[in-house]
Amino acid sequence: MPGSRIVSIAHHQPTRVLTNDDLAARVDTSDEWIRSRVGIATRHIAAADESVADMAIGAAAKAVARAGVDAADIDLVTVATCTAVDRMPSIAARVARQLEIPAAAVFDLNAACAGFSYALAGADLAVRGGSSRTALVIGADKMSDFLDWQDRSTCVIFGDGAGAAVVTAAEGGATGTVGPVVWGSQPQRGSAITLETTGPAGPPALFRQDGHVVYRWAMTSLAPVARRACERAGIEPSELAAVVTHQANLRIIEAVTRHLGATGAVVARDVVDSGNTSAASIPMALSKLVERGEVAGGAPVLLLGFGAGLSYAAQVVGCP
Repeated sequence: MPGSRIVSIAHHQPTRVLTNDDLAARVDTSDEWIRSRVGIATRHIAAADESVADMAIGAAAKAVARAGVDAADIDLVTVATCTAVDRMPSIAARVARQLEIPAAAVFDLNAACAGFSYALAGADLAVRGGSSRTALVIGADKMSDFLDWQDRSTCVIFGDGAGAAVVTAAEGGATGTVGPVVWGSQPQRGSAITLETTGPAGPPALFRQDGHVVYRWAMTSLAPVARRACERAGIEPSELAAVVTHQANLRIIEAVTRHLGATGAVVARDVVDSGNTSAASIPMALSKLVERGEVAGGAPVLLLGFGAGLSYAAQVVGCP
């Protein structure tokens, strides 16, 4: 049975940078308060006319160019997002149209901040099942459209951006392939993170979060998920070259990695410069590690997504 491999990774961020001091000028907060609680220094915010699709296209075009594949050979495009304002056609269909991908299967999925790991697992399963040979997997979110900019507990956390990967078939058993996914959820606690509307006449949908519930869940539940993903990939945590978790909170990232026992791993800390970019955060963080040459090609990397619905997904992949 064939496996799948990530052959390229890329990211796109808006040009506008919002600092903690910028936020302190509009809401009751400070650089020290934000850094001490979530570890964020800056985040990128999209312009009003820069859509989720625009960012997804920007990241996808770079990933396809780096992979050196022909657009006509891409047979699956999937976009993980929870902030698409336009419903039809899908963001994936818009990406395919702009990149002149002629006949791929296209769809969006919403697993919030775990979305990229879910989408990658779906692409891997499609390749293993023989229905795809070359897939384009994207995570893109514009959280700034849905923030209450007077709520200091949430508006300081998020940024906008997109990340994309090209996934191709690989020989079964080859090193560096996408490992088996460990995924699931705790939906009974899903009300801890919401982005809901009350109907056409109601107020606009805004992101809300019970930070204490989410923090406790993440600190107690995620390291075992990561450990199971390593077990399914046949690797010890100490053998990981890098750990790329969802970039939610620096304290969570460092605690999960420590509890996992990934003692020799490079740990992605893109949250400091980019904030929480939801489904974009994992591919963005991995892309930056690759661009800086911090992880060797083919080396084992743990990806760990988690978010709304208290959903989670983890897999070990070969670094592109």
